[in-house]
Amino acid sequence: MSTDLRDRRGGDAFARVVAALRAFGWRPGISVEEIGIPQRIAPYGYAMEAELEADDEERGSGRLVMLHDPAGNDTWDGDWRLVTLVRADTDADMVADSLIGEVGWSWLIEALDEHDAAFAAPAGTVTTVTSHPFGSMSTEPDRAEIEIRASWTPLIGDPSDITGHLRAWQQLMCQAAGMPPLPEEIIPISNNLSAAGTR
Repeated sequence: MSTDLRDRRGGDAFARVVAALRAFGWRPGISVEEIGIPQRIAPYGYAMEAELEADDEERGSGRLVMLHDPAGNDTWDGDWRLVTLVRADTDADMVADSLIGEVGWSWLIEALDEHDAAFAAPAGTVTTVTSHPFGSMSTEPDRAEIEIRASWTPLIGDPSDITGHLRAWQQLMCQAAGMPPLPEEIIPISNNLSAAGTR
C-alpha cells in the first residue's frame, strides 16, 4: 500500500468523483455499464459504455473514459481528463452537408456550456461515413453514420462538478442519434454501476 500522501489524496478524490458519477440519473432509453479501462495512461481511470434506444431500435452508442493524475498532466492542462467516442446512425442528407464537422463539434461545446460544465483544452474529430450495400446485401438500405471522438479537461473543484459533464455527454449522444430533448416532466432514472473505478 502506498504511503505517498499525494497519491492517497488523489485516490480519495477519484473515489468521490466516481461515486457522484455512479449516482447520476440517466434518461430513459439509455443503458450504461462499466467497462475495462486502458492501462498505463493515468494513475486512476474509470470507463463506461452507453447504448441508446428509441422505439425499440438501437440509435447509437457512446463510450466515456475518465482519467485522473493527481500530479497533473501538461497535455491535459489539468489533473482530470474525459475522453469519449460517440457513434450514431444519421440522415444521409446530414452526412452530405459540408458543415457537418462543425455542427457535430458544436454539439459538444454547446452542451458543456448549457450544463455549466467548466472545461479546458478540448480536442477531437468528427467523422462521417456512408455505406452502400452490394451483392447479397443489396436489398439492405444505405447507411450513414456520424462518429465524434473528443476529449476535454473537466474543471472539478467538488465531486458534484462531474454531473454537468455527464449531462453534456448524454446530450451529445442524444443529438448525434437524433433523439429529442427529454421532456421536463420525465424524471431520469438512476443506473447503479456495479463497481468503483479501477486504479
